[in-house]
Amino acid sequence: MRRARFAIAMCALAGALLAQTVAPKKPPPKPVAGASDDRRIETAIRARLADSGIAGDKFQVHVQGGVATLEGHTDVLQHKGTATRLAKSAGARQVVNHIEVSDAAKEKASNNLTEGRRRAQLKRGEARSE
Repeated sequence: MRRARFAIAMCALAGALLAQTVAPKKPPPKPVAGASDDRRIETAIRARLADSGIAGDKFQVHVQGGVATLEGHTDVLQHKGTATRLAKSAGARQVVNHIEVSDAAKEKASNNLTEGRRRAQLKRGEARSE
């Protein structure tokens, strides 16, 4: 009788342990961004754009549900990618980038690639035309 109770207790223990290892715990649900979170993210993106000097006043920023939408125009190809990275680092879950790059900037980048430059770089001593 003692062995039977011991065997039943061991089976129950083994079943409980097996249930814990087989059924992994679900991760907690990600919080949904509220209006106040969206405003905070939008303010942070605007501040980062302004601090970076990449025409933060020329880009429009809108955040809804943690998704940032960027719009505007730029004459520097790299500003589009920089704006996306700044928005991500400011807390946006996702970034929809509708910033348009001018044809002149695209042509300049293409010429730089043709000349072997990886990005728009100036040679030492070369005057900037701004």
